[in-house]
Amino acid sequence: MKNKTVYVPLAVDILHSAHINILKKAKKFGKVIVGLLTDSAISEYKKFPLINYKERYRTLAGIKFVDEIVEQKNWDYSENIKRYKPNFFIHGDDWKTGIQKNQRKKVIKALKKINGKLIEVPFSKNISSSEIKNKIIKLSSPDNRISKLKRLMEAKKIVKILESHNSLTGLIIENLKINEKNKLIEFDGMWSSSLTDSATKGKPDNSSLDFSSRISSLNDMMDVTTKPLVFDADNGGQIEHIPYLIRSLERSGVSAIIMEDKTGLKKNSLFKNQSDTKQDKPHIFAKKIKKITKTRQSNDFLVIARIESFILGKGLRDAIKRAEIYSKAGADAILIHSKEKTPKEIFSFAKQFRKNKNFIPLVSVPSTYSKVYEKELIKNGFKLVIYANQLLRAAYPAMQNVAKTILKKGRALETEKKIIPIKEIINLIKND
Repeated sequence: MKNKTVYVPLAVDILHSAHINILKKAKKFGKVIVGLLTDSAISEYKKFPLINYKERYRTLAGIKFVDEIVEQKNWDYSENIKRYKPNFFIHGDDWKTGIQKNQRKKVIKALKKINGKLIEVPFSKNISSSEIKNKIIKLSSPDNRISKLKRLMEAKKIVKILESHNSLTGLIIENLKINEKNKLIEFDGMWSSSLTDSATKGKPDNSSLDFSSRISSLNDMMDVTTKPLVFDADNGGQIEHIPYLIRSLERSGVSAIIMEDKTGLKKNSLFKNQSDTKQDKPHIFAKKIKKITKTRQSNDFLVIARIESFILGKGLRDAIKRAEIYSKAGADAILIHSKEKTPKEIFSFAKQFRKNKNFIPLVSVPSTYSKVYEKELIKNGFKLVIYANQLLRAAYPAMQNVAKTILKKGRALETEKKIIPIKEIINLIKND
């Protein structure tokens, strides 16, 4: 069909024979334009791609049935239909139901306006990119896992990290997905917190747990999950010990370390009285950052510097000064901490930080200013948000309530409405 064009939207995270068959068929109708979904677009509907956009582009460019490749920025194809005005639009018939059915309606409407035709090919049930990818992810090395967080931060408007204090909470983060406005929403990774790790072991949050104990806990989580993990290292300990910590974290597949610029005995930042807490000198803390950057084996392993200036009453000017020093020392991102009830303080920091032409990612931990929306964080220049302790705080009152009920009633029957069936626990923890 001379002078006819065919639009084929594809992700091709893993190229297989079903993709080739679709492209081969498309070529019979005319010039083939592939709308290649971006990393960000794929993450809205499926697991984040194993292979980045540039590499997927190069793969497709080598296929003889492909004439042109264009960027498909989201799952709404109508904009590109309007732009390229294809005579034909080819898609698998698996989108007639499920999350993509509304996109199908939009495509039909857009094609009608340009007299285009929709061609649906039978979905290949024996070949699934998602199933292949899941198997690869489970078998992937720590090196592959480390890089995920960096790629997510490059592709997404904001990366959502949720606290995980054991393997069970890790599985919740791993598997939980909700359909919101025809988009799959999920947490992007886990946060291993010194507070929650200490609390689950019945110990205070004052560095009473050594790093070997902490790493043992995170390894349990890593065994049953695939998503990136961010490690809370408090102040990192003695600078001489940092290389050993970093090697252990990289071996486990940890994606990032967060280190705070306080010194002395650990004291949780959300305590009201911080009068006896001292902040490290900026140039001394910068040496710790440099030590990590020199020690790490992978540049994908991120160093996030946590600034405590607002917590300790040092103000905006001190926070900005430290952020600039830590950035120059090699920090990959800055976490600006606050215990205020509103995000006003961290937003003022972000505004000034960007004004000084500092463009490394900013991190927020909205524990005290929990009313802030993620869209507000995005607007103010934040790239990563950590929900640092909500699962632990949810678990404790629930368990206490059930325990009280058993004590009060002298049996367990009354608790059944408050707890999930044991079958759901068994299904959550499946054998490979």
